Amino acid sequence: MFEAVLVANRGEIAVRIIRTLRALGVRSVLAASVPDRRSLAARLADEVVLLEGRTAADTYLDVEAVVAAAKATGCEAVHPGYGLLSERPDFAAACAGAGLTFVGPSPETLTLLGDKVAARDLAIANDVPVAPGAEGTTDAELAEAARDIGFPLMLKARGGGGGLGMRVVANPEDLAAAIEAARRQTAAAFGDDRLFVERYVENAHHVEVQVLADAHGNAVHLGERDCSVQRRHQKLVEETPSPVVDPSLRDQLTSAALRLMRAAGYENAGTVEFLVGEPEEGRRPFYFLEVNPRLQVEHPVTEAVTRLDLVALQLAVAAGQPLPFAQDDVRFEGHAIEFRLNAEDPWRDFLPAAGRLTALAAPGARLDTGYEAGDAVPSEYDSLVAKLVVHGPRRRETLPRAAGLLEA
Repeated sequence: MFEAVLVANRGEIAVRIIRTLRALGVRSVLAASVPDRRSLAARLADEVVLLEGRTAADTYLDVEAVVAAAKATGCEAVHPGYGLLSERPDFAAACAGAGLTFVGPSPETLTLLGDKVAARDLAIANDVPVAPGAEGTTDAELAEAARDIGFPLMLKARGGGGGLGMRVVANPEDLAAAIEAARRQTAAAFGDDRLFVERYVENAHHVEVQVLADAHGNAVHLGERDCSVQRRHQKLVEETPSPVVDPSLRDQLTSAALRLMRAAGYENAGTVEFLVGEPEEGRRPFYFLEVNPRLQVEHPVTEAVTRLDLVALQLAVAAGQPLPFAQDDVRFEGHAIEFRLNAEDPWRDFLPAAGRLTALAAPGARLDTGYEAGDAVPSEYDSLVAKLVVHGPRRRETLPRAAGLLEA
């Protein structure tokens, strides 16, 4: 195991990683921006390196500064968490070039899976179902592909993620404006305005499979999560197991996920996302959506039902250790639901709202947060304050308990 690890993130996920490092006896170093220099993560870390600047672009997204912080403090590895630099092949390559272990997949795998069309092609080659779709370099090619696929359809960014550039187009008259808006948004977010189209799966459930793979050829799944409760393509509530997945469908989803990840040469923790459609002739069809090549925000629900520490497993795999268990050793207990608690103004269309946190507690439940009562929620970053994770024997007992905690 490593002796020192740099945490290249902030907020609740930085706290989450630091707590596991402490439990493992590994020295934690946090690279923190000026607004985060007194954050809970900074208070918990063994050492803090200040990244001069306030915005994410000037601090957490500065590859050179983050790598330099790791080298200057004697770290052997970098854990990117989720978001920020976690899916950037250039960051993974920069870590490798500096002699640091990137806790995640290789730069080559990140490049492959970060290209949504290449990932889709890999799925097709490995008998993983995909929705009808096509790419197009020009607007005219996209329009032609749209005519072939039919409406409604989904317009998507070829690179990037997080729902950016995603548009549901109901009819041909709306396509040109949707393409223009999607190109503008994806170019600004990712520096890449390439798009592709897929058949829109109506009333679909968003179901993902958690995978763990090591460098010794071992790969296991840790079940599925249902992430269908979303706003503006951003997840709000996640649960496991999915209420729409039966044992037969679960076998199909997990087998498809493992086939795809093995074909990609994947190592570490990653998630394969699917859309699960309405029942057709007694079965639900499913379609590959994308791979998230990192730890997911919603990983705690999987930890709740498996009693595994995914961050500890990530670190062990990154250190070259084989997975300590086989698929048959994984046990699933009960039902878990996660609720994302965001600092938002409901009277202003749920816009992010900065301010001071006066109280935060969830007796008897897991609460992953980057804050304590009295801390200020800064305006410079995302609005996620905490994740409430409620675990019970069955869904019907877990839901009312969660409702009671949310109303308290």
